[in-house]
Amino acid sequence: MNNIYSLAVEGVQKLIPYKAGKPIEELERELGVSNIVKLASNENPLGIGEKARTAIQSAIADLALYPDGSGFNLKTALAKKYSVSTEQITLGNGSNEILELVARAFVAPENEVIFSQYAFAVYPIVTQAVGAKAVVTPAINYGHDLNEMLVRVTTKTRVVFIANPNNPTGTLLKQEAIQHFINLLPEHVICVLDEAYFEFVSQNEAIDSVSWLQKFPNLIITRTFSKAYGLAGLRVGYSLSSVAIADLLNRIRQPFNNNSLALVAAEAALNDVKHVRETIDNNLAGMKQLTEGFEALALSWIPSAGNFVSVDLKQDGMPIYEALLQKGVIVRPVGVYQMPSFLRISIGTHAENTKFLTAFKDVLTHV
Repeated sequence: MNNIYSLAVEGVQKLIPYKAGKPIEELERELGVSNIVKLASNENPLGIGEKARTAIQSAIADLALYPDGSGFNLKTALAKKYSVSTEQITLGNGSNEILELVARAFVAPENEVIFSQYAFAVYPIVTQAVGAKAVVTPAINYGHDLNEMLVRVTTKTRVVFIANPNNPTGTLLKQEAIQHFINLLPEHVICVLDEAYFEFVSQNEAIDSVSWLQKFPNLIITRTFSKAYGLAGLRVGYSLSSVAIADLLNRIRQPFNNNSLALVAAEAALNDVKHVRETIDNNLAGMKQLTEGFEALALSWIPSAGNFVSVDLKQDGMPIYEALLQKGVIVRPVGVYQMPSFLRISIGTHAENTKFLTAFKDVLTHV
């Protein structure tokens, strides 16, 4: 059947799939390189915490059974941590799934979705997949222009996505600015505050967005266990919202979307304060190490509140990216975000950062 693509809905026909960071195994296959350092996907370089590891080992014996489809224990732990009810929580296969659930639940083809230039690539994907119109607002210093986003709101707007800190730029909005923005949104607009990297924000800049849920029934906060908790391979995300929004999202959430190992690992990781503290300390030291390296090379970067930093090469980033691959270093080109001269570098361990900087300096010298 030659016209099989024509059978798909229009948005899917024209969709360009999300492209993740290159896996280590793929680079090994392609180039035969070993001792690879991957600083491309904002993963936790310290790996999984001991509490999560122990929980996984204990749960292996029950893998022949379906997981708890409601995620009762994890929801209870999250509710206790954030002083919300379990009815306000939706669990996702990573926070990405929550973003998709929001689009499916609230956005029809005749609607509009607003997000910023240089914002997370999944926002346009979920918008296009449901056939809605994407309204992309120009950025200010690679971050969100909340005033411009408000100007673009119409009667057709259903969802506004705000990433804070933003990926891939790492920019951070202040609490007062976001709160003012949500306060001015009309009731028919859902605000999704994507906080996948919120654990890395310094205490003096941290935002208490959870306390806003009582005031803003149209607010959805999305978070993940993939970054600070080191569980990217298990895909566990969640949202906090009003009871009504959570009820709607859970109506279309697939049963058993979180596997048994993911549920117990996330519950254990949530209370592993030591592992999270070590992760944040490593991130602070690594950010300093990388930015000092960039400064020594006379390169500028976007100040980042996440566990990554985007550096401006002042030239096409792809040749640099490909040359680094030859040296066994995987970083992330961000041309898909219309930032062709930038590379995004995830913070690694001291040794990983050192290997990157050594290879980076050598590549820049010979380009």
